Amino acid sequence: MSNQLKIKLSIANRVYPLTINPKQEEGLRKATKKIEVMIGQFEQNYSVRDKQDVLAMCALQFAAQVEQKSIDKEYVNEEVQEKLEALDELLKQHL
Repeated sequence: MSNQLKIKLSIANRVYPLTINPKQEEGLRKATKKIEVMIGQFEQNYSVRDKQDVLAMCALQFAAQVEQKSIDKEYVNEEVQEKLEALDELLKQHL
């Protein structure tokens, strides 16, 4: 427990105290900044009355980005697999 770091992050005007591994600090602080920027964009572009709605939209946006990256990675893996199989077939023909 001695290598744990106590930090406070502010999201949507609320402070969240966390005890984390020091290696996580940079990522958490960057994520907090991205959330704050996104909150600002949603509040500026849409008439939002409740912070809960804005936070839900932020969560949806981040989750969609993660899922899209996963889908894109699967597509790239399939494409690479097809190319490797074609290359393997060419090698077999020449050997």
